[in-house]
Amino acid sequence: MFKDNWIQALADYEQRGEPCVMVTVLEDRGSVPRDAGTKMLVTRDELVATIGGGHLEHLATDMARDMIASGDRRMKVEHFNLGARLGQCCGGMVTISLEPIFHQQHHLALFGAGHVAKALVHILATLPIRVTWVDERDGQFPDTLPPNVSKWVTDDPTGDVSDMPEGSMYLVMTHNHQLDFELSRAILLRGDSTYFGLIGSLSKRKRFDHKLRERGHSEADIHRMICPIGISEVTGKHPAEIAVSVAGEIIACYQGLEIASKRPNASGATVSAISHTDHKHKAGTTKRKTA
Repeated sequence: MFKDNWIQALADYEQRGEPCVMVTVLEDRGSVPRDAGTKMLVTRDELVATIGGGHLEHLATDMARDMIASGDRRMKVEHFNLGARLGQCCGGMVTISLEPIFHQQHHLALFGAGHVAKALVHILATLPIRVTWVDERDGQFPDTLPPNVSKWVTDDPTGDVSDMPEGSMYLVMTHNHQLDFELSRAILLRGDSTYFGLIGSLSKRKRFDHKLRERGHSEADIHRMICPIGISEVTGKHPAEIAVSVAGEIIACYQGLEIASKRPNASGATVSAISHTDHKHKAGTTKRKTA
């Protein structure tokens, strides 16, 4: 996509939250493939620009991808004798730097592509959040999606919960109450959500709490589910109003504030708040191919 324009590529990776390593030729002596100042970007599966190809570029690419895979954020400086060390015919000396760039982005799994979800995605497009948007109905998605949103059309949304990155935030707002319940169970069973919101009223909350207890979930487990969702002071019912309210709650969560679970007690009042940011991650997963 960005064969040579590493500046444009870097901006795109930042928008998408894609980690990369910038490889720069710091010093050159003698006959070398590229002069000092030459840059190349390396991601998990892409290269943008070049530092001259050959064994040097191959080795630098492997080193960069090892840094991405391990989460190594330290810049490295490496010296290469192209003839003695790498067997390249030019035979000069090159010093390169490898600078990892990890963009700070949160991940949200959004289940359901209804009116509120559509309104919410427009707001999330302006935030440091990478969104995986899941629905069974391809026709429900807009023709154009923001750069930070990946569409998953699937016949098994519940099964897709296990494919989400560790420590994700979750929003469940599908067209089907039974599917909402099964998704809720799967998210709670993973046990590593930093936020889990379920769209619905207090009546829906009561029904789900009862059913979750019947399925063996503990009170502490059930308490992690946020329902109703959104900032309580925002009471409008228009999709855009609900979306703004929910976005505010998500922002508060990733900024480290406590989010009320909103569970009704015997008197009808809601119970105390719970901090999702303090929860320890329990599960690790790898990301599934996106549409």
